[in-house]
Parts: sequence; C-alpha cells; structure tokens
Amino acid sequence: MHRDDAMTILVAGGAGFVGSHLCETLLQQGHRVICLDSFLTGREENVLPLCGFRDFRLLRHDVAQPVVLSERLDRVYNLASPASPPHYQADPIHTMMTNVNGTLRMLELAERDGARMLQTSTSEVYGDPEVHPQQEDYVGHVNCTGSRACYDEGKRAAEALCYDFVRAGRADVRVARIFNTYGPRMRPDDGRIVSNMIVQALRGQPMTVYGDGSQTRSFCFVSDLVAGLIALMEAGRAPATPVNLGNPEEFEIRELAQMVRAMVPTTSPLVFGPLPEDDPKRRRPDIARARELLGWQPTVTLSEGLPQTVAWFTAEIGGAAGLATGTTDEGRSRADA
Repeated sequence: MHRDDAMTILVAGGAGFVGSHLCETLLQQGHRVICLDSFLTGREENVLPLCGFRDFRLLRHDVAQPVVLSERLDRVYNLASPASPPHYQADPIHTMMTNVNGTLRMLELAERDGARMLQTSTSEVYGDPEVHPQQEDYVGHVNCTGSRACYDEGKRAAEALCYDFVRAGRADVRVARIFNTYGPRMRPDDGRIVSNMIVQALRGQPMTVYGDGSQTRSFCFVSDLVAGLIALMEAGRAPATPVNLGNPEEFEIRELAQMVRAMVPTTSPLVFGPLPEDDPKRRRPDIARARELLGWQPTVTLSEGLPQTVAWFTAEIGGAAGLATGTTDEGRSRADA
C-alpha cells in the first residue's frame, strides 16, 4: 500500500481476542492503528508484539468515557465490550454502559471526523431464537430483565443508536452481528465453550456441558471473522441493515466435546448440568446477506481451526498450574457467543 493510501484507524477493544487480530491485519495492510482498550478483559500480551510497529499506538482508556484524540480518523471499529457471560455478568451495569455510552462516544468521534464506523453487535440480540437459522430481519426473543440482559439489551440499544445516527445523516455506520468465534488469543478463563473444553481437557479436568449437549452453535475461526469485518467496513455503500458474520456449519455441543477429546490426549469425562437461564438452544447464522453484499463467506472449517486453537492453548497454559479456567458455577462451559 502506498503511504498516501494509508488510513488512520481506531480500534476500540483492540487488545481483546478479536480486536488484536484485527489490529494486526490492519497494520499488515499498511494502515496507522490506534488501539484503545481499558484492559478489563483485553490483554496487553495480545498487542505487545504490535508495539514495535511505528504506525501502532496503544491507548489505555475506558470507551464509555469521553476521549480526546488529536488525529483525524478515517475508520472507527468499535469492538469494546466484555463478550462472555462470566465477564459481562461480573459488572452488568458497566457492561450496559460500555455498550451504550461507549458506542455513543465512538459515533461522536466518527461524526467529528467524517469517519466510517463499524459497530460489532452479536448474535445475542436474537436471544433464544424461535426462528432458525437466524436472519437479520428476525427481531429476536430476548429476556430484557434476565441475567444476560446487560449484554443482549446493551448491544440492541447500541444498534438503535447507530441507526439513529444514520437516519440523522450524522455518520456512515455499518453493523456486524457476530456469531460464535474462536481461535488463538482467547483467554483461558474466557468462560465460553471452546476455550473451556480445551482448557479442561488439557488439564485432565471433567469437561462440563450444560444441558444434554444437543444445543447447537456455529463456530467461526477468527481470521474469517476479521476478513468479514474489514469487508463490511470497506463496502462501498453501507448496508441498510445489520449483517450476520459467522460460520453456518452447525454443531451440537456434544459433537464439539468429542472433537476436542480426539485432539487432546485426555481421559477427561463429560459431566452434565442444567442449562443456564436464557441459554439459546439453537444458533446458526443465515449469511446470505454477507455473501451477496460483501462476497464474504468463511473458509476455515472447525476441523481445521480447532487444532490451531488447541495448539495455542497448549502453549498458553503449559506450566501455568492453577490458572483460572473460567469454570465457575456462573460460567462453566457455557455455549455462548
């Protein structure tokens, strides 16, 4: 890329699992990247290798608070929010404010500079869906007062803010609804099903499944998701509605458990518990809109991406005895996005 074509890009939540991969890819494309993160769930080690890039700047800041930047921004990616139940339920009020106030702050920055903005929403806006697979025009089945509402409703409110800005002509905004994503740099204490099962298997601990394991999820490898986010941001014309980004290949949770056990030398048994409140029974994205508007679809299968994830966790937790696994009563092996 010619230097004149390089953009200045803000990635809020850039030290997180997905955010750090996005920052890395944007730097590799030749852009200037400002990574903003409070490090509540993001990790410095995720972006430490990027600090050697002259075009990378790390800013420790809570996205819900006003931020002053001297640079003129060309693009704003908002990925700032805890995304797994143990983390977003730890301080539900802060989670809600991160999604509402944080999104407002990013929209204001985009408006200030005439920058294009991408808001990362979630499949959780569909709740425990009564429509399968989930299309973007489905309005959802969400418990607005349950323990997950801080995240589900926070993301729904953030989407409303984005489209209010669009209708008012104040910003060019694109909204991605992200389905279950996995890959290297997930936290060992993440509390989501892929990380928990791998970590438990590596440690020889019982692999916990809530429900009977027949509930389904669709797993998208992180490199595919990052490609989808960039494709949506760089689409010449903003789609009029949110766009699902995920892998439409659907797996039962017990299938995932067997795949992990086949890849990790372990004798870990499966143990079963009751489903958590409002846990979705089935989840699979309809990605027809992403295919049509972006020319995007995932290319990494679960059988290809899971070994890479296992290898990363093997290195990550090797010798780290006693590291938290995220297997609390609130979050153990939750099958969440």
